[in-house]
Amino acid sequence: MHAVVMLVTAGGSGQIEEIARTFGVDWTHLVAQMISFCIVCILLQRFAYKPVLKILEERRQQIAQGKANAEQIKAELSRTEERRKEMLDQANVQANKLIEEARAAAARVQEQETQKAIAAAAEVMVKAREASVQERTRMLAELKREFGRLLVDATAKVTGKILTPEDQQRLAEETARQLTA
Repeated sequence: MHAVVMLVTAGGSGQIEEIARTFGVDWTHLVAQMISFCIVCILLQRFAYKPVLKILEERRQQIAQGKANAEQIKAELSRTEERRKEMLDQANVQANKLIEEARAAAARVQEQETQKAIAAAAEVMVKAREASVQERTRMLAELKREFGRLLVDATAKVTGKILTPEDQQRLAEETARQLTA
């Protein structure tokens, strides 16, 4: 700006003055406009441009902070997902372990119940044998009595005499000894 003023003052009535007249330049108004323009530029820079730049810088920082937060959230989400997968894997392992333990327990219970059933069946068989032996003994005793009675009746009929109770007892005992032998 100073250079223009110096040219105007240095040239005086030179070529610049002629060009300025041709275009209708009024030097006093031009200088006043240049000073006004500089004042407006200074005011705009101080009160408009700097606050706008400050707001833009704050906005840029907020965006950068938002991006950093988004990255941090993504990282936390991936860690959370990994922990969830690990927990699911652990839960599956524990579930499989519990299933195996339950199967083993069921097999033990089944084996115990099988052993109880076998023992009960053996006990029933022992009782059945004992009952069979007792029944056989009872039947043999009954058979001996019946056989002795039949023998006494047959002897009485054959001999034609009535046997006394002592004779009947003696014949029954002899028959029982012979049958036992």
